Parts: sequence; C-alpha cells; structure tokens
Amino acid sequence: MPAANDLRRGMAIKYNGNAAIVLEVHHRTPGNLRAFVQAIIRYINTGKSADVRFSSTDKVELVEIERKQLEFSYKDRNGYYFIDPETYDTIALQENLIGDAKDYLVENLPLQVLYAEGKPVQIELPASVNLKIIESPEGLRGDTASNVTKPATLETGKKINVPLFIKEGETIKIDTRTGAYMGRA
Repeated sequence: MPAANDLRRGMAIKYNGNAAIVLEVHHRTPGNLRAFVQAIIRYINTGKSADVRFSSTDKVELVEIERKQLEFSYKDRNGYYFIDPETYDTIALQENLIGDAKDYLVENLPLQVLYAEGKPVQIELPASVNLKIIESPEGLRGDTASNVTKPATLETGKKINVPLFIKEGETIKIDTRTGAYMGRA
C-alpha cells in the first residue's frame, strides 16, 4: 500500500470503504507542525466530492483503473456521447463527469476515459486541441506596444484571449490544461 504522500491526480483510492477518484492533491507543511496531504476526491458511486486530509505517512488502498481510448461523437440534452473506435460502441457520459473538458470537445477528438470498478470516473484530454475561431473583433492598427491580445470565441463557445493578428475563421492550438492560446494550427 502506498503512502498518502504518493497520491497523484487521477488515482483511484478506497476511502471509508468507498471507491473515489483523486481530483486534486496538495502537500502542506504548516510552520512547525507535521506535514499532511490535503486532497479533493469524488466518490465513484454517488458522484459527490469531499475534501479530505491525510497524514503524510497514512497508507491508502488503491483501486485498479482501466483506461479506454474513445472519440467524442456528439452532445445532446441527455449527455455527451463517445465512440469506442475498436468496437464502435456508443458510450454516454453525464455533464458532471465531463466538467470543464466540455470547452474543448469537438467531433472525432480522441481522448482517454478512466474506468474504476467498471464505471467511467474521469476523462483525460490530449495536451492541446485545435479549435476554430468563430467570432473575434478586428485588432486596432498600431496597437502593438507589447503583447496585446483581444477576446475571441471558439467553436465550442469558450472565450479566450488571442494575439491581434488572429482573424475569424482561423484554426488555433489551445492548451487544455490552462486554456491558453499556443499558436496557429
């Protein structure tokens, strides 16, 4: 059994007899007190989140995680639908499981879905995605003193800041971890 110090985002653990996925982990060392690990977990069965604290030497029981490569297909009012490229099965996931990843989902986007105890618990996006700009005002001529940006709306509805030279209709590369502009695609 690993120590709580070894917890990482995306791991599945048993906590109070229930399986949970680790969403965030912070190692804290307050002043002259003992170090501890603060974690935010989401229970797999109920979908509820909890803020838990472990001593850095506490042992945690891991739950086996299976990863499946899926492709995003479409979204409707009932959820988000993914295709397994090997079996062509359609898998529906609820919006609460998708979270902020919905801002980057475009048709045929390959991603990984983590399964614990046979249930999908989290999705992992690629490091970057290519998205098309559908709305962006023109940049002001001569407004180039230093790294000036303007707002832009992407095809998924997400709003980000891009450099002045980017125009409507262009495809750009976005970092899925930070949501920042990376360059033209």
